[in-house]
Amino acid sequence: MATRRDFLKTGTAAAATGIFFCGCGLLRGAHAQESTRHTLPVTVNGKRVKTIDVHAHCNFHEAGSLLGDEGKRRQAGPINGAEETFIDLKQRLAAMDAQAVDMEILSINPFWYDKERDLAAQIVKIQNEKLAEFCASHSDRFAAFASLTLQAPDLAVQELETAVKKQGLKGAAIGGSVNNVDFSDPKFHPVWAKAEELGAPLFIHPRGIPELGKRLAGNGWLDNTIGNPLDTTIALSHLIFEGTLDRFPGLKVIAAHGGGYLGSYADRSDHPCMVGPKGCNPEIKLKKKPTEYLKQLYFDSLVFTPEAIRHLAAQVGASQIMLGSDYPYPWQLSPVDHIFASSSLSDDQKADILGRTAAKLFNLEA
Repeated sequence: MATRRDFLKTGTAAAATGIFFCGCGLLRGAHAQESTRHTLPVTVNGKRVKTIDVHAHCNFHEAGSLLGDEGKRRQAGPINGAEETFIDLKQRLAAMDAQAVDMEILSINPFWYDKERDLAAQIVKIQNEKLAEFCASHSDRFAAFASLTLQAPDLAVQELETAVKKQGLKGAAIGGSVNNVDFSDPKFHPVWAKAEELGAPLFIHPRGIPELGKRLAGNGWLDNTIGNPLDTTIALSHLIFEGTLDRFPGLKVIAAHGGGYLGSYADRSDHPCMVGPKGCNPEIKLKKKPTEYLKQLYFDSLVFTPEAIRHLAAQVGASQIMLGSDYPYPWQLSPVDHIFASSSLSDDQKADILGRTAAKLFNLEA
């Protein structure tokens, strides 16, 4: 857990905005792998490509302070690199340069869904204001997803509209569910309707599955290793099978970590209502096969290997994949390299994944 002394060591750029980033030893890892890494500027077949990482995290001291010690624990957490938590802007840009990332779309993992309405709204307000301020000051390198008080959908609708129309934020980051209520629940329909109206992408980042805590205990950090991808898989499957994506066909959804397990075993989803019809609601008549909905969703490229990229692209289409690193968590310290190493992709497809698709989706300068 970082101390106040650690915070006081941070640079003036970060202190000015109250933003902090987790270092997690990325720069050390970058030097160790320097010989195999791509560097800025990135080119594909001789043409410059602006690389855009749609999966990068941050937090703000001001928001966490509303929860006291709990907020500090949730924001920093006992993860690799927690001792390096508070990194200033100069350090962040150096890390991005080391990753060959031109721009990050910042997001904050929701830690406020279980809080009462007014407190959660204060947290979200601070975060969105700070994100907007920070990105406006560094618009060449950063954009951001808004936070939403999803446990209060009426507030979330207002927050999303303010974020997109007034604060210049690029959609919203959401969890995998809200207090064990899945996103297909009708209570969330007004939020999805507003996102569809605004053309605002929603970035689903899982928060694990607490009810599986006992089975996921033990070696391997299974709560994250298995639990997070499973959380995303469940979230997307409910959106598909409950007809939510039919109800909101223009909804733009981005799934972290390559969409969890769904992209790896999607074809099974086309068969359950034939094998076990009693497990399917006859009143919900999907407009197409479950696997076909994947081609209208977006996925980040955080699947680690060229073979995994090949398979994901075969399942969902290369046009639906965008660069993602999960920075500052050191899951994939060379996020562009496995894209370049994917012999299954054409040069155009590589350029799209590296940044062109995100530039179009978020209305950013390519």
